[in-house]
Formats: sequence, C-alpha cells, structure tokens
Amino acid sequence: MRKSEVLASEAVSCLNKALCRLKDIWEEIGIPEDQRLQRTDVVKNHIKNLLDMMIKEEESMKKRLLSSIQTCRTEMEKLCLQLQIPVFEEEDGISILQQEKNIRTEVEVLTKEKSRRMDQLKALLEQEQDLCDILCSLPYGLTPDSVPSLEQLENFRQHIAKQNVEKAKRYSEFTELKKQIILHMEELDHLPETSFEKDVVCEDEDSFCLSRDNITALKLLLCQLEERKAENEATCESHREKIQQLWDRLQVPHEERELFNEHMVASRKRNLEALQTEVLRLEKLQLQNIRNVTEAIRSEISVFWEKCFFSIDERQDFAPYFSEDFNEELLALHDAEIQRLKQHYEGHRELYEGVQKWEESWRLYLELEKKATDPTRFTNRGGNLLKEEKQRAELHKNLPKLEKKLKAQIDAWEGEQGREFLVNGQKFLQYVAEQWELHRIEKEKEKAERHLKKSKQTEEDMLYGTAVRTPSKRRFLGTTTPVKSRKLNATSSMSSGASNSTMRSVFGGTVCRSPVPRLLLSANKTPAPRTPGGSKPPHPRVRGCNKENEAQFKGTPMSGALQTPPCPQNNCSMASVASTYSEFLRDLVSTESVQSSETCPRPPTPRSSTAS
Repeated sequence: MRKSEVLASEAVSCLNKALCRLKDIWEEIGIPEDQRLQRTDVVKNHIKNLLDMMIKEEESMKKRLLSSIQTCRTEMEKLCLQLQIPVFEEEDGISILQQEKNIRTEVEVLTKEKSRRMDQLKALLEQEQDLCDILCSLPYGLTPDSVPSLEQLENFRQHIAKQNVEKAKRYSEFTELKKQIILHMEELDHLPETSFEKDVVCEDEDSFCLSRDNITALKLLLCQLEERKAENEATCESHREKIQQLWDRLQVPHEERELFNEHMVASRKRNLEALQTEVLRLEKLQLQNIRNVTEAIRSEISVFWEKCFFSIDERQDFAPYFSEDFNEELLALHDAEIQRLKQHYEGHRELYEGVQKWEESWRLYLELEKKATDPTRFTNRGGNLLKEEKQRAELHKNLPKLEKKLKAQIDAWEGEQGREFLVNGQKFLQYVAEQWELHRIEKEKEKAERHLKKSKQTEEDMLYGTAVRTPSKRRFLGTTTPVKSRKLNATSSMSSGASNSTMRSVFGGTVCRSPVPRLLLSANKTPAPRTPGGSKPPHPRVRGCNKENEAQFKGTPMSGALQTPPCPQNNCSMASVASTYSEFLRDLVSTESVQSSETCPRPPTPRSSTAS
C-alpha cells in the first residue's frame, strides 16, 4: 500500500474515532437523539467545508504554477531571441512545481546575461563616442537598445582597440608634426596666421581633432614651411657664394669678413636680409673695381677650363675672355660664363675626376717607368726600389680597370646626352689609346738606341780595344758579400801584336792591365795570389781564367813589358752587375788596368829582343 493511502485510512480512522467520542460524550450528557443527529450533521458539514476550502486553495496554487510556467517560458523565449542563443529545453516527466522552478531559474540567468551585455555595450559605446569625437570617424553601428551577441561584443571590442591604436599613432604623428612646424616657424620668423595654424600652435594638444584631413593638412603645412625654408636656405647659400666670390675678387680684408660670420651660417629671415644687403654693397664696389673683378673671374674661368680639359678652340670660343674693353656688359658675360662652367663641371664631376685620376696615375706610371731604366736606382737605400716596383706593377694593373670604368661611364653619358664626351677637344678613349701608343713607340725607340749604342761600342772595342769605362760600384742582387779582387805580384807588360791578339782572345778582344803593382817574377818562384784580406784564395774560376797571363809572367820579363815600381794602392774591389761572368771579368780586368795606369807612374823600360 502506498503511503498516501495509509495517510488517508488514518485520516478516516481519526474521523471515526472523533465521531465515536462525540457520540459517547453526547450520551453521557444525555443529549436527545434528534439533537445528536443535528450535531453530527454540523460536524460533517464543518469537515466538508474545511476540506473544500483546502481543495480550493490547492487548485488555486496549481493554477498559479501553470501561469508562472507559461509566463517564464514566454520570457525565456524572448531572452533567448535577444541574446541569440538556443531556447532552453525542458525536461520531460517532472512535476509542475519542478518545471516552474527550472524555467524561472533559467529566466533569471538569461536576465543577468542580458544586463551584463548591456553594461558592456554601454561602456564600449561611451569609448567609441570619445574616439569618434577625436578621430572624426564614423560609429561602429551597434545601437544602445539592442542586446548584442557575444561575437558582436568581441568585434566591437577589437574595433575599439584598433581605434585606440590609431588614436595613439595619430597623436604621435601630430605631436611630431607640431614640433617640426613650430621649429620651422621659429626659423622662418613666421607667426600663425590662419585659424588652423593657431589651433595647431596655440591650442591644447588633447583638444585637437586628429582626423585624417587634419593630419593631411598638417603634413601639407609642414611641406610648405619646409619649401619656404629650403628656398630661404638656397637663397642664403646663393648669396653666400656670391658674397664669397665678391670678397675674393675685391680682396676684402679678413677682419671685415669675420664681422659678417654670423650671417654666413644661419638662414633666418634677418640673416637673409643681411645677406641681401651685403650682396648689394659688394656689387656696387664691384662696379667701381670692374677691371680687377673681371681679371679675377678670368682666373676662375682658366681654372675651370683646366678642370674640364677644354681644348684651345673651345677656349677661344669665349671671345670676351680676350677683350680689353672692361665694362658692365663684359663683366656680366664673364659672370654668365663662370656660372655655365660651374654647372658644366658639376654635371660631369664624376667623369672629370675619373679622367684627372687617370692623368695622375698615367703621369706617375711614366715616372716610375723612367726610374726603372735609371742605373743609379740600385744605389738607393731604404727599400725604395721595391716600393717603386710594387707601385709600378699596381699602376700597370689598375690603369686598364680605370679605363674600362671610364669607358662605361662615358658610354652611358653619351647615350643620355646624345653627344660625344670630349677631353681637350678629343675623345677620351682615343686620347688614352694614343698615350699608350706613344709610350710603346718611346720604349721601342729607347731600346733601338741602346742596341745601336751597344753595337757601335762593340765595333770600337773590336777595332781600338776596350775604352776606359769605370762602372759605378754595385752589388749583386740578392747578395751582401762584395766581389773580391785578386792581387798579383807581377808587372803587366804589353808585347807585340801577337801578344795583344792572345790577350784579346782571352778577354774578348780587350787589352787589360792589373790595377795593382806587379813585381818581376823569378824563373823558379811564383807567388800565390792573395785576396785583399789575405785570408782567402781567389775563386778557382778566376784563377783558371788567368792561367795564360800567369804562364807569361813566369821566367824572364816579357818582351816589350813595362816594369813599374810598387804602387801604394794595393787593393781594389768592385761590385758590378753583368749579364755573364765573362763580361764581369772583362770589366773587372779593364777597371784594374785603368786604375793601375792612372795611379802608378810607369818608368821607361827597355824592350826585349824576343817576344814571349
């Protein structure tokens, strides 16, 4: 049995007990039967009314619950629609009371979500309004009455963040532009004139509208001020150049120039006015000293002619340069010409500097080439010879590279200008080729002259013997030990033609004498040759080459030999550069014989009757 049935049976039992108890009490009291029936009917009616009232109240509560369920369901559907979320799904098989509680709880949650979103929307709309006022931008599009979705709120929040970034960017740009504008206005001594300029310079930065149009207007204003500043600077610079030229032409003292130094640096309005005044003053002085000024301009023109490599014909094209009729018109022509030359030089500076560099390199290369053929270069100390050789090799390597670079520049320039690039009235590359050709011809000419001179000398040596040639003292390349000469204690002698021919055959047709005194040799004793130091014998090859002479010196003196007394000069050393050892020996013996003949007097000696 269910619990409700038990409770119902208990209620009926309690009611029966109560009626039985009332019946017993009525009997004890002695209430008649008819009154007892009345009283029982009253109890029955009272119980019935009480139960009816209770039933009525419960039914009323049921109706309220159903009505609340309906109301909450309607409100929930509306909120779900506003919040753009799916409708709450109700559970099946639950009581009316639980159903009403679930729906009411869901409505309360949705209402709180709606309030939260509306609060966020209100705050974002306030931020957007401030940004729109500052940036002069359009609103995002969300109305304050509609409930936004989560996605809309997130997008709106990102939009506000981007607007804040844009605001910071424009504000930074505005402050930087404002700073530059104020600086340029101060440099130009310019006061704000328009309302926009006053708003920029005088008003508070936070109150300035950072719209795109205003930022563009700021940039335009800054550009205008920069153009005015550039014009002022260009004008001031032009005046300064003019003043400097006039100072140089008029030879203005440095003391007077130093008093004007303040205006030669700054470019403000007062500086410009001072420069203009100075130019007018100097131009008046120029007219008073027109001859000297014209001569100074001609000097400048001559300098630019040299820089631009003008030919004589190109220089003569400017006829006023040679005029002696000094007047204002002639001065104006010279002024115009010097300006034209300056513009011409500046327009081709890179080319002319490259040509100048080639000229200097070529001149240095020729000097080094000339030094390379100078015999005295071996006497230089300090490593200059090695440095010159390295420099000459580097120039020989870099000159073609420079010519190639200049050729590319000249080709590009001629393609742009539509005319030839001339240096001294001649195409530069043609000029370079001619210089190389002249250098080659000069080297061949020097080579031919050396060959001819050598041939003549050889013929003279063959006919008349070796001429007296005293080469300069040199050292062999790569050695530090001087060549040692040998000492012979014998007397040099000249025999007849047969002896001369023998000597020439040994020494290449050269008659040589020893530079040291030679003593007469006995028939049985031959002294050993000594070096100047006396501690080292002569080289075996040198001794072998002189066997013929030593053989002639043995025994009695040779027929026709000159006996000479001892000479105070006992030692002689010489370092020479020769292509072969025989040439070296020939020069050595020739030098010794010449020195011997010059330093030692030869007394007359009787000739032998026979030739050795």
